[in-house]
Amino acid sequence: MDTILAIVLIIAVSLVVGIATFFAGIQYRKKIGEEKIGSAEKEAEKILEEAQRSAEASKKEALIAGKDEAHRLLSNAEKEISDRRKDMQRQERRIQQKEETVERKLDSLEKKEEAVAQKNKAAEQKLAEAEKIKQSEFEMLEKISGLTAEQAKAYIINNLDNELTHEKAVKIMEFEQKTRDESEKVAREIISLAIQRVAADHVSESTVSVVPLPSDEMKGRIIGREGRNIRAIETITGVDLIIDDTPEAITLSCFEPVKREIARVMLEKLISDGRIHPARIEEMYEKARREVEAMIRSEGERAIIEAGVNNIHPELVKLLGRLHFRTSYGQNVLDHSLEVAYLCGMMASELGLEPTMARRAGLLHDIGKALDHEIEGSHIEIGVDVARKYKENEIIVHAIHAHHGDVEAKTIIACLVQAADAISAARPGARRENIENYIKRLEKLEEVASSFEGVERSFAIQAGREVRIAVKPEVIKDDEMVLLARNICKKIEEEVEYPGQIKVNIIRESRAIDYAK
Repeated sequence: MDTILAIVLIIAVSLVVGIATFFAGIQYRKKIGEEKIGSAEKEAEKILEEAQRSAEASKKEALIAGKDEAHRLLSNAEKEISDRRKDMQRQERRIQQKEETVERKLDSLEKKEEAVAQKNKAAEQKLAEAEKIKQSEFEMLEKISGLTAEQAKAYIINNLDNELTHEKAVKIMEFEQKTRDESEKVAREIISLAIQRVAADHVSESTVSVVPLPSDEMKGRIIGREGRNIRAIETITGVDLIIDDTPEAITLSCFEPVKREIARVMLEKLISDGRIHPARIEEMYEKARREVEAMIRSEGERAIIEAGVNNIHPELVKLLGRLHFRTSYGQNVLDHSLEVAYLCGMMASELGLEPTMARRAGLLHDIGKALDHEIEGSHIEIGVDVARKYKENEIIVHAIHAHHGDVEAKTIIACLVQAADAISAARPGARRENIENYIKRLEKLEEVASSFEGVERSFAIQAGREVRIAVKPEVIKDDEMVLLARNICKKIEEEVEYPGQIKVNIIRESRAIDYAK
């Protein structure tokens, strides 16, 4: 018990001592802090005083520097103003000098104007005198010549017109002779050589095909019961069957040659098979169509091989094959295209050009005729569109576009295609035409030739290849014959459609007649 009491007393004494020590430490630290605060305040006052002294010094320095800068700027401004004042003075002196120069020039111009006015006045006086003299001379000339001024003028103009007509005719004859001398020989050699080397056969076809029959009994089988077979054939093929009194033959009529060929092949297969009914007709039609398509491809491939060209689009090959079944004025278009290709290649070789491009242009020049019943437009427009569609060279496209002269030929190959096309079409017997159109063309040629003043008679001869014109010698002079021939040719070109070319031959005959008595 005493021990516990002793421990409690010890603890209590320790607490009292600790508290006293704690408060004594606090008082000591407070004293030390107050001392530090006092020293800090003194230090701050020192720093503040030093800062004020430094600020005063900086202020004085800034004032001094500002005054110096202001003085410097003021000096520079005064110098600049002085320089500008001097420049203005120089410019004023220069302007004053220019004004003096201008005034001197104005004085000089006024003097010149006065001199010119005096000269004009003198010139007007002289001109009036000259007019009087001219009038008197005119009156004297009229008295001497017995002609008025208007009559004399008409006489001079008439003589001048006659002289100019003579000179024009002479110039035209000289130019034509010179051109003929330079080009006719070469052109004749090139064209004649090409024509001699190409001797193509011309196939004459029409819009009908005749299918032979083994017997007249076959006509009834083709017609069928109540005409069902013939109706089926005409419906599926688009071809008209003409069954008449012609023995052992049926005529197929259709403007489209490919359809007509398919119908012909189909009928031949039906006749050889012997079984003719609508179902069999459809079956044979498909076989015939495939066979004709194969024939078209074969003909197109044959054409490009014979023409010696390659890399032609397969669709263009098919179109070339279709030309085998097309005719123009009775001339097979594919054979015509091949002939044009040969002629173009040979003429290009003679001229030292690459013949392959020329043959290609000649082969494709009428490609539009394979489609001209299926697409709107002329065969030239269709051919140009098709050639561009299948990426043909622009030289080929231009040759197709220009081969009938619809546009101006801008390349030698286009000119060659034009010439070869005309040569092929103008061969004797190459094309046939309706007798009525032929007669109309001859009458039109004579009518055009007779429409000119001074023409007495005109005759179309050589199947319309030449027009002979007899003129009145008292109206048409020798010099005027050349001009008349050219004018007639120009009018024929404008008003008449014809293949090849037409020769205009003018004849002037002067006769002197007397009688011995």
